[in-house]
Amino acid sequence: MNENQIRAIAFYLPQFHPIPENDEWWGKGFTEWTNVTKARPLFRGHNQPHLPADLGFYDLRLGETREAQAALARQYGIHGFCYYHYWFNGRRILERPVNEIIASGKPDFPFCLCWANENWTRRWDGEDDEVLLRQNYSPEDDVAHIQALARYLNDPRYIRVDGKPLLLIYRVANLPDPAGTVSRWRSEIKRMGLPGLYLCNVENVPRDRVSRSAGFDAAVEFAPDCTAVPPPQRRSIPWRLARKLRLAPRLFKEHYITDYEEFMRRMLGKAPVDYLLFHGLTPSWDNSARRKKGAQIFLGATPELYGQWLREIVRRTQVRPPEQRIIFINAWNEWAEGNHLEPCQRLGRAYLEETARALGCLPPQKP
Repeated sequence: MNENQIRAIAFYLPQFHPIPENDEWWGKGFTEWTNVTKARPLFRGHNQPHLPADLGFYDLRLGETREAQAALARQYGIHGFCYYHYWFNGRRILERPVNEIIASGKPDFPFCLCWANENWTRRWDGEDDEVLLRQNYSPEDDVAHIQALARYLNDPRYIRVDGKPLLLIYRVANLPDPAGTVSRWRSEIKRMGLPGLYLCNVENVPRDRVSRSAGFDAAVEFAPDCTAVPPPQRRSIPWRLARKLRLAPRLFKEHYITDYEEFMRRMLGKAPVDYLLFHGLTPSWDNSARRKKGAQIFLGATPELYGQWLREIVRRTQVRPPEQRIIFINAWNEWAEGNHLEPCQRLGRAYLEETARALGCLPPQKP
């Protein structure tokens, strides 16, 4: 590894191809693009819908699409993708893209997995009562799960830290016995002859801050971290911005509208922790494409502010030992949440260009 290398890893959503479950629950042919294209602006200047540019409305069943994504990411300094992985007691969902990456050996691009261990619900956040697929946990399932993951963890492209495959769990607090799961996974990995596991818990709600007590190697700072989001009140929006956008009071009753720059400051100003935390950030956030009510919308997000945030995270990460110089970006392609590095019709490659500059892959802009 290059002594000065920062490994910037982008979260990656695989829900851009039809599957039987989504056909049944949401209608024939449903993919994430269905939500994206239905979005409409809620106020003057609201950037909706987010529409793709360079890569178009792609289908992840196509190897050409996956190769084009990897080539674009590599060009702008992204080290690898962190694919969301779905496991429901042996039942896999949206597994086809990663399975084909393993089978074909293409693209030749680093990756790791994040187990998105939430219930699948009609509200998309894993917390609603109307459950479509429920997570159930048991010691036996822990063992079966890590055995099924071995084929991915053994892939030569799989991202490693200190020689160990990097594996994330999205909602550790959902596990009935996190320490037990960690112990069973480590024992089984050892039995299978793998060099160990580098386990991380994702932090975006307070109850998921359990890295040390449960035996994790590190934690991943997820953006948006719920503890750092400014209060969803009209007075939290700079008055000039609110006036310019003509934000009606009803919008603050129907949605959580906050200021991106203030959120960035709160994320950077969080108190230090006494365990290893890989920093994270997001280029923007607006999930109104998924939610008619209760959407979280950050106003004032720009490539320049994102670049400022990323440069500060790079500065803080650069002082760490080389193996620990890792940053997580949310996300590569969360189009229905308004947070994507992939080029869009409005801003083109601006976010990718800021990413590359912050990581030292492109020269700074001329004044």
